[in-house]
Amino acid sequence: STIGFGEVRPLSPVGRFFTIFLALTGIGLVTFVAARSAQLFLASDRLRERRNMREIGKLTDHYIICGYGRVGQRLAEDLQLADHPIVVIDREDEVIQRLRDNNVLHVQGDAEDETTLRRAGIERAQGLILALPQDSSNVFVALTVRDMQIDVEILARTIDHRNRSKLRRAGANKVIAPSEVGADRMAQVVLRPHTDGFLEHVLHTSTLSRQIDEVQVHERAPLAGQTLAESNFRQQFEAIVIGMIDAETGSMTFNPLPSERIDAGDILIVLGETPVIDALREKVCTP
Repeated sequence: STIGFGEVRPLSPVGRFFTIFLALTGIGLVTFVAARSAQLFLASDRLRERRNMREIGKLTDHYIICGYGRVGQRLAEDLQLADHPIVVIDREDEVIQRLRDNNVLHVQGDAEDETTLRRAGIERAQGLILALPQDSSNVFVALTVRDMQIDVEILARTIDHRNRSKLRRAGANKVIAPSEVGADRMAQVVLRPHTDGFLEHVLHTSTLSRQIDEVQVHERAPLAGQTLAESNFRQQFEAIVIGMIDAETGSMTFNPLPSERIDAGDILIVLGETPVIDALREKVCTP
């Protein structure tokens, strides 16, 4: 109700008390509504954060991405498209809000802190991806994880290729310099344009849904013990085996011969369409 207006006519004492009562009631009501709205807003944030942490607590064999810059965001999108569960660690409020809006599981904090890593489920993770903006931070996180005696695959991004050896000594299993990868791709386009065009055509997943993937042959799987010729692999699955990794020695065979025998534990590097590779993995590579 409005107050502070000029009276149309002089008010009686009863009218003045009524105006005072109406003003106090209106101001009190507005204050109450504002306070309750703020409480509900904070409570909804807390509930959403609790739900986020509960979902993280259920994850196993997930990937933890440290840093949600350009590289980290692209990695998260690709892993989500491949249906791999992820948890993102970042400390910036704007980034965390963007992750909330996109329904991405996240932990706000410093990735160099053991507590933050444990909240992200580092003990149950399949891999840790270090995409922090500074190489020194990536080195420190790798050292922290190895000091925690956690056996997890660590993939690290480096800005300066001279720091590659430092990251490896810190415990990273693989180190990639995106600038070098981009330069190599540009050189490939210039030096071998037809080859690059062919690979781009074959592997353009948005149009042909083809990809290069790895499939492990488990013990007692129908494919175990057979040769590529005996399995009639190419005709049966319409996919190409471009490489094999021996389970015992770890050696890789490129373009294996039809007489090459597939043993349990071997990993096949396969080129084909996504549904075909999924069918191959489920039907003949598992018991």
